[in-house]
Amino acid sequence: MADQTPVSIIISNYNYARFLGRSIDSALEQGHPDVEVIVVDDASTDDSSDVINSYGDRIRPCLRETNGGHAAAFNSGFIACKGDVVFFLDADDYLYPEAVSHVVHAWRDRTAEFEFRLHLVDEEEQVKDVFPPPEAPFDQGDVTPELLRRGRYQTTVTSGLAFARSALETIMPIPETDFRQGADGYLATLAPLHGEVQALDECLGAYRMHGANHSVFGQKLAERARWRVEHDFHRLEALSAETENIGLKMQSDPALHDPVHLEERLASLCIDESSHPVQGDSRLRLGAAGAAASLAMHYSLRRRTVQAAWFLAVGLLPREPAKRILAWKLDVSSRPAWLERLSKAIRHAMG
Repeated sequence: MADQTPVSIIISNYNYARFLGRSIDSALEQGHPDVEVIVVDDASTDDSSDVINSYGDRIRPCLRETNGGHAAAFNSGFIACKGDVVFFLDADDYLYPEAVSHVVHAWRDRTAEFEFRLHLVDEEEQVKDVFPPPEAPFDQGDVTPELLRRGRYQTTVTSGLAFARSALETIMPIPETDFRQGADGYLATLAPLHGEVQALDECLGAYRMHGANHSVFGQKLAERARWRVEHDFHRLEALSAETENIGLKMQSDPALHDPVHLEERLASLCIDESSHPVQGDSRLRLGAAGAAASLAMHYSLRRRTVQAAWFLAVGLLPREPAKRILAWKLDVSSRPAWLERLSKAIRHAMG
């Protein structure tokens, strides 16, 4: 792709005034010569408007009068943008100065979606880790077979993605009711049906973890798990409709072949069975399905084996020990120090 390719960075914001300036600055500091910065404010009630106004005509504000959620903000930003390559950046995250240049330089004609890793940072921007972790390889090229088989492939979050305008024009607008949150899941699921996925393992930005997006074990984790299960069903419904439109057919019940979905579904059932959204589920069935799905993944044999064993343990053990094992995996803060050291050692060995 030419170095003069027009690029749009759409920053979606709701009540993140304390982080928004850093995000906008990172977009304005890109080394690429043709970048427009669009800031969509989804009817914030904090000082976000003051932050946005302070940038004057250096950015293009898009101020929504009513709060519509993630999909509505994405839709509003896309209508306003002109770039051939489009980044969607969450307002609490930020890009490094050469992120756009690296993506544009590597971009190929068939690319519909570009993915890259992010540094996981805290509120003070101290680097804590890499997301996704390096031992989890990105899926690249034609990922349609994975989408048809399990409804998912190995990708990343909003701020680590860029899309071809041509692909977005085919799949947008995003349904705003079904994707009030998690609009990036819709885009990352459907865009690869209209081109190829390309990836860089380099960290080109930062994914900020803070109090507003942390989850804790217990009821909040159960609520998060239920939301993710239901979000997956919305994704799969959209994917089924899109594949039918282009003459493809998905495998029956692809969610049962997806370890990510099964992990959340098992957590929902194990922690709060009374509110679990899928009738007829059992821990044994989900644990066995998760183990089988894990062994079919593109990870190292050691990683697949450890993940399969985790599923079987949660599926077979009595509920209280199973909940503790869930906590240790899904909520890092709940792990005892010895387990955290062991986890890091295992992760390093599986890399």
